[in-house]
Amino acid sequence: MPRYSVVVPFHNEEENVTALYDRLKAVMEQVGESFELVLVDDGSTDRSYKLLEEIAAVDSRVLVVKLRRNFGQTSALAAGFDHAQGEYILAMDGDLQHDPAEIPAFLEKLEEGYDVVSGWRKERVDNAIMRKFPSRCANWLMAKLSGVDIHDFGTTFKAYRREVIHNIPLYGEMHRFIPALASWYGASICEIPIKNVHRERGQSHYGISRTFRVFFDLLTIRFLLKYMSRPLHFFGSLGALGILLGGMVSFFLACLKLFTHQNVMDQHGPLFVVAGILILAGIQLLAIGLLGELQVRHYHTASHRAPYAIDRLVRLRAPEEPSMLREE
Repeated sequence: MPRYSVVVPFHNEEENVTALYDRLKAVMEQVGESFELVLVDDGSTDRSYKLLEEIAAVDSRVLVVKLRRNFGQTSALAAGFDHAQGEYILAMDGDLQHDPAEIPAFLEKLEEGYDVVSGWRKERVDNAIMRKFPSRCANWLMAKLSGVDIHDFGTTFKAYRREVIHNIPLYGEMHRFIPALASWYGASICEIPIKNVHRERGQSHYGISRTFRVFFDLLTIRFLLKYMSRPLHFFGSLGALGILLGGMVSFFLACLKLFTHQNVMDQHGPLFVVAGILILAGIQLLAIGLLGELQVRHYHTASHRAPYAIDRLVRLRAPEEPSMLREE
């Protein structure tokens, strides 16, 4: 079993695959410990997978995971984490904007005892309006909502202890919030400054639309961190409040009807409708909370379903068996 695993997702990065592999191999060989490179092809339509396959054909320390289609960065990382065997797992992007030479600094922090080491793009070179300002706002909100005091949640360049990252279910676009999710499990987290350089080759896959999606992810994370194991506390509180208010209004209208003999529907029709809606909405929220509790129970008892589908795995056999292993 290797001591270190480096997970790198690729999507249409044919211009960067070979260069990144060469840099990664040089750095990890200098580290001096056993390692593996888990390279994930996330449904590339260019020559990325072909190049990855060629690399795996000559280096037994490389495992190539080919996904059947483009599932997104979070799912590609999840596939890499699931197949990584190292005691410590490091993740980075495949576009050469993360410098492999900084890997030893991450590993040093893990050796000190931290569970998660997050990169911090302290001096960003991105467009100020399209990337830097929205990112700064999102990171500030995430730090406040999660209680995890780090500056950069968005970067993929992070290192983890194996047992920590394997306890975190990844789906959607949750990879940027791994530190927040890890904190829920009691993980110790630190961050180190990393370089942020312009992309040398290829085109960026990031756009302004992703910034808007972050807002909804923030709401999701806030809810998960506070009510992941007790959703009835959230929906039940709102439901009970609605039933209480609706019940008070209904009681008031009933008293008017009994003691003053007023025609409630004629004189207080809108108020009567509001009372009915509050009670009905309260019952529905209670039901949602109970269904949420059932989902939590199912989550803790059922097996997890992977958010990706693998087409094949490619790894060179041991030296005495030099042919490639393929699992389909």
